[in-house]
Amino acid sequence: MKRRKILILTGVFACFFGCIGDFVMTFVSGLFYPGYSQLRDTMSSLGASDSPVSDIISWWWVVLGLLIILFAWSFRRVFYPGKYVRTATWLLILYGLGEGFGSGLFKADITEGVLTQSAWIHDALGGIGVAALVVLPLYMQQIIPRNVHRWFYMLSTSVFFIGLFFLLLFLARYTNIAILAGYKGLWQRLFILDYYVYLMSIAILMIRREGCRRDKKKG
Repeated sequence: MKRRKILILTGVFACFFGCIGDFVMTFVSGLFYPGYSQLRDTMSSLGASDSPVSDIISWWWVVLGLLIILFAWSFRRVFYPGKYVRTATWLLILYGLGEGFGSGLFKADITEGVLTQSAWIHDALGGIGVAALVVLPLYMQQIIPRNVHRWFYMLSTSVFFIGLFFLLLFLARYTNIAILAGYKGLWQRLFILDYYVYLMSIAILMIRREGCRRDKKKG
């Protein structure tokens, strides 16, 4: 029982450290990149080869991937069994692999205005990770339905639609709509904020769920 508690708390800590740490690391790193704009430039450009903070931010993203995977492992232990739990666990792992390892190991380099092979892999893996994160709330609604936790069910719905909205704004960078494309950094950060708050909410729910489980055993 003690080992299970340590595992779950470790996963919860990994979630909070990863989510909060990602915002802190990208913000602080941006301060050491002359000309970098938190609102207009993507996070990926921080890890590009021509970035003065390329190495440190790339290593951080690898660490972030490990933290998210650790959180996924802990998540599975709390909510298992169930087919939706398995799927949700893999969605978290895909996010850790795509946005974590993918972003950290493959730099988003552009040579003479053309994406390099590394950048293509970076975008592909990152896209898979983001897609996994986008649909996560839909599976969480199956794991924790409305009749079990009404507020969390509503939170899942809100997070999904808000996240989808900011993702579409972020994808507008491929259009000629200057007012949208010009603030791609802002849309990306708001999208991530939306889902990071959600992941931390799941972590808090994990602690409460585990506490209720122990109380039932004592009773």
